[in-house]
Amino acid sequence: MTLNDTSAYWYSSEEQAARGRRLLQALRLYQAAEVAMRRRTRAAMSMGENELAALRFVIRRGTQSGTATPTEVAKYLGVSTASTTALLDRLETSGYITRRPHPTDRRSVTISATESADDSVRATLGDMHERMMGATREVGESEAEAIVAFLERMADAVDQVSAETH
Repeated sequence: MTLNDTSAYWYSSEEQAARGRRLLQALRLYQAAEVAMRRRTRAAMSMGENELAALRFVIRRGTQSGTATPTEVAKYLGVSTASTTALLDRLETSGYITRRPHPTDRRSVTISATESADDSVRATLGDMHERMMGATREVGESEAEAIVAFLERMADAVDQVSAETH
């Protein structure tokens, strides 16, 4: 092994190294494309990253359980309740969400996406979601299982990264 040949350090064979590099490069290209798409979506909807993430969370909760609470949004985003309040104020002013008194907790409110918010998100992201689903149509069951297992392992690998230095 030469000083420039570091693949043996990281991988057990050059074949594994080449396959690993191809997989990681494809994953990075997808990640970059998704980041760019999210940036364009935020610009089209005149929103910041957390605003769009919060709106998508509220819309998703609406289809699952009907509403979300500010505490749930704060936990989802990993931000303070004060930041969440300001964010929700902006979304409400923009006409994307409504707040109503919580039916069982008078100290809280529920948050729902407005019909125009749902329409706006669908108009902005609908074509992209259809193209993404189209890309999955030719993937066979065994390929899908392999891809899902790979992505789950990758998610686990990056979730293991600690903010602490070693």
